Amino acid sequence: DSNLSVFAELTRGYFLEHNEAKYTERRERVYTCLRIPKELEKLMIFGFFLCLDAFLYVFTLLPLRVLLALIRLLTLPCCGLSGSRLLQPAQVCDVLKGLIMVLCYSMMHYVDYSMMYHLIRGQSVIKLYIIYNMLEVADRLFSSFGQDILDALYWTATEPKERKRAHIGVIPHFFMAVLYVFLHAILIMVQATTLNVAFNSHNKSLLTIMMSNNFVEIKGSVFKKFEKNNLFQMSNSDIKERFTNYVLLLIVCLRNMEQFSWNPDHLWVLFPDVCMVVASEIAVDVVKHAFITKFNDIPADVYSEYRASLAFDLVSSRQKNAYTDYSDSVSRRMGFIPLPLALLLIRVVTSSVKIQGALAVVCVVLFYLGMITLKVLNSIVLLGKSCVYVKEANMEEKLFQSPPSAAPSRVSSRAHRTKHTRESDEGVSASVITQPTHQPERTASNLPTSESDQFLTTPDESEEKIITQDGTELVHRAPKKDLLEIDRFTICGNRID
Repeated sequence: DSNLSVFAELTRGYFLEHNEAKYTERRERVYTCLRIPKELEKLMIFGFFLCLDAFLYVFTLLPLRVLLALIRLLTLPCCGLSGSRLLQPAQVCDVLKGLIMVLCYSMMHYVDYSMMYHLIRGQSVIKLYIIYNMLEVADRLFSSFGQDILDALYWTATEPKERKRAHIGVIPHFFMAVLYVFLHAILIMVQATTLNVAFNSHNKSLLTIMMSNNFVEIKGSVFKKFEKNNLFQMSNSDIKERFTNYVLLLIVCLRNMEQFSWNPDHLWVLFPDVCMVVASEIAVDVVKHAFITKFNDIPADVYSEYRASLAFDLVSSRQKNAYTDYSDSVSRRMGFIPLPLALLLIRVVTSSVKIQGALAVVCVVLFYLGMITLKVLNSIVLLGKSCVYVKEANMEEKLFQSPPSAAPSRVSSRAHRTKHTRESDEGVSASVITQPTHQPERTASNLPTSESDQFLTTPDESEEKIITQDGTELVHRAPKKDLLEIDRFTICGNRID
C-alpha cells in the first residue's frame, strides 16, 4: 500500500485549464504590473512639464503682464475712462501677485541663509531626520491652505462692488497672502538647507536615512484601500513632490557651486548623490503604484484618464469662458503653488550670482529671453498634446460648458426633478433620484460645481434610504464624483465596490 501511495503521488497530475479564469486573471495582473512603469512615467513626465509651465510663468510672463497693467493705470488719466473697470480681473490678480513677490523678496533679504546652514549643521543626525519629516508634513499643510488664501484674495479684489460686502477687506487678505508666501518660502528654504547639509556630510549617513524615508512611504500607502479618485490624488501629489525635489536639488547645487567658486569639477562630486535622490524617487513611485493597482484591481489604463483630466485643465484655461488662470488651476489640482518656490529660487540665484559690468547685464537679458522662449515653446507643445489627450478621452463637449452659478443650478435641478416625479417606467434608479418628497437634500448636489476646483468634504459614495409608495425601503448610492471634480485636497472615500 505504501508503494502504491508513493507511486500515486509521483504520477498524480492536474490540469490548469480547469480553472482557466483564475490563472488568466493572475497573468493579466502580472502584465498590468509590467505596464505600470511606462504608463506612470508618461503621466509623470506630462505632469512635470505642466508644473514647469506654471513655474516659468512666474519668471517670464507675470512680470510682463504686471508691467502692462501698470502702464494701463498710468495712461488712464490721459486716455480717459473707457469702461467701468480700471483693470480687468486678470490684471488685478497679476498686480497682486507681483506686489506679493516684491514684498516677500524684500523680506527674504533679512533671512540669513549661511546662519541657517550652520545652525542646522550643528544638530544631530536623528534630530535632522525628524526635522525633515516635520517639514514635509508642514509643506503639505501650507499648500492645502495657501491656495485658499490666494483664491480668497483674488476674489475679494475682483468681486463686483454692487454686491453686499461679506468679507474683511482687500488689505487684510493681502497681508495674509504676503505672510503665507513668506512663511512657506522660509519653510522650503529650511528643507533645502537640510538637504544641503545631508549632501555635505562626510559619511553621507543623513542622506541615506533621508532616502530610506521614501521607502517608508511604500509601507504607509500600499496596504490601504484605494480607488480611482484616491489614486488620482496620490499621482498628483507624486508629480508635485518630484518637481519640488528637482528644484531643491537645483538650489543645493547652486549653493555648493558658489562655495567652490563655480569649479566645474565639484559638479561631478555632487552628481552621484543627485542621481541617488532621483533614482530613489522614481523607484519608490513605480513600486508604490504597481502594488496599489495590483491589490485594488485598478487597470493600467487609468493613468491615461488621469492625463486627460490634467490636459482638460490646460485646454479649458484657454477658452473664452475661462474662470481661472492656468497656474492657479495647477495649484488646486496638484497642490503645487509656484510663488513660494519661485521666490526662494530668485533669492538664491541673486545671492549666488554677482552681476558686474555690461557683459553680465547682456547675459542676464539673453537668459531672460531664453526663458521666455522656453516658456512659449513648452506651452505650445503642452497645448497640442493636451488637445490630443482630450480628444482621445471624448471630453470635447465639456469644454463648452460654462461653470454654473449656485442659484440657477439649484432651481433648475429642483425643477428637473419635479418634472420627472411621475416617471416610474425608467427603472428603479431613475425613480429614486427624481423623487423630490422623500429624498433628503444632499449638500454635494446643491453646491456650485466647476470642472477643476471643488473642495468637497463628502465621501465618494453615500447611502440613502428612500421609502417608496408601496412601503418598501430602497438603498441608493450616490454616484461617484468625476475625475474633473477631484483636486489634491478633496477628501475621497476608501470604499471599493
